[in-house]
Amino acid sequence: MTSFVITVPGTFVSGVADAVRCVVERELASRHTEVSENEGLRLLTVNDDGTFSVRLEVEAPDRYEAELDAMGIVTAALKEAGISESDAPLGPPAVTGIDSGL
Repeated sequence: MTSFVITVPGTFVSGVADAVRCVVERELASRHTEVSENEGLRLLTVNDDGTFSVRLEVEAPDRYEAELDAMGIVTAALKEAGISESDAPLGPPAVTGIDSGL
C-alpha cells in the first residue's frame, strides 16, 4: 500500500459557519497523520470567496483508488456537518504527494 496526499477542491455555495468548519475538520481528523502534521498540512482551507480545499492522507494500492477514497471521505465529512452536495460541490481530486516507503 502507498500513502497518497489527495487534495479535493470545492466551493461552499453559501456562507459556512465556523461551527460547521469545526465539524468537517473533526470528521477528517483521523486522516491527519504524523507525516501530514510534520509537513504542516492543513486538512481544510477555506478562502474568502467560499472556495475550499481538503488535503488528506489516504492509504491505497494506486492513485485511482486513493482519489475515490478521498472523495468518499470528504463527501461523508460534509454530510456529517449537514452540508449537502449541492451546497458544496466538489471538483476533481488531485494527488499532491506520494510516500511509497521506498
